[in-house]
Amino acid sequence: MDHAGVTDTAPWTYLMDLNGVLMSDEQHVVPGAQAFLSALRLHEIPFLVFTNDSARTPRDLRARLNDCGLDVPESSIWTSAMATAKFLSKQRPGGSAYTVGETGLTTALADAGYVLTDHDPDYVVIGETRSYSFASITTAIRLIEGGARFLATNPDEKGPGAEGSRPATGAVTALIERATGRPPYYVGKPNPLMLRSALRALGAHAAHTIVLGDRMDTDVRSGMEAGMHTVLVLSGLSDENTAAQHPYQPDRVINSVTELTEHVDAPFRP
Repeated sequence: MDHAGVTDTAPWTYLMDLNGVLMSDEQHVVPGAQAFLSALRLHEIPFLVFTNDSARTPRDLRARLNDCGLDVPESSIWTSAMATAKFLSKQRPGGSAYTVGETGLTTALADAGYVLTDHDPDYVVIGETRSYSFASITTAIRLIEGGARFLATNPDEKGPGAEGSRPATGAVTALIERATGRPPYYVGKPNPLMLRSALRALGAHAAHTIVLGDRMDTDVRSGMEAGMHTVLVLSGLSDENTAAQHPYQPDRVINSVTELTEHVDAPFRP
């Protein structure tokens, strides 16, 4: 891969996707992932682990990762729910929202000072959920028809489950959009807003930030559009031919984060 225009300048910051980069599925860690994280800490390189999954709080994700053998502090986790809450707190401070989602979303909105209500809310916000009902979807539709603005944490139509694919946020919003004729605004990937908000949380700069992801259409695209350097990792959904299918290219393609462990401070070394 040609790294023209990319130079190893310190200090670097890493933003890395969770699924496909550190975790191969819900229960299994990518080989070498913990050693990579240890190398980042050894070199005192700031990093955030990001995920479009809005269902879990950072504390829940921290516990889940710890159970799998990955040491990631809460402060190094950035979810689409957190990005959505940050976006709303800037758009309408102290506003209100009706949510269809799990504790990851409701906690993030409450922490941002939002009132959660089904009475004339400013926004209807849809997130990852495994327990929505016909009644909650009907309420969301009627509130949007009544003037509430329509947002969603991420556009993913499906995600991995223990027994195969399961419907995700994008599938639920499609039902609401079809009923109301109103498309939602998606805050999560591939919207570069999510990575920019993560960058602000770290106090870092795009020019010295590397995005690690296993998908061209979300991770690499959002990183590129946010002005960051991008690395496609082949330990998840992509293979060696994936990048060639897109009109934009990552700065580097690697098999797994193991290839970066020995030189995390100089990731584009030939």
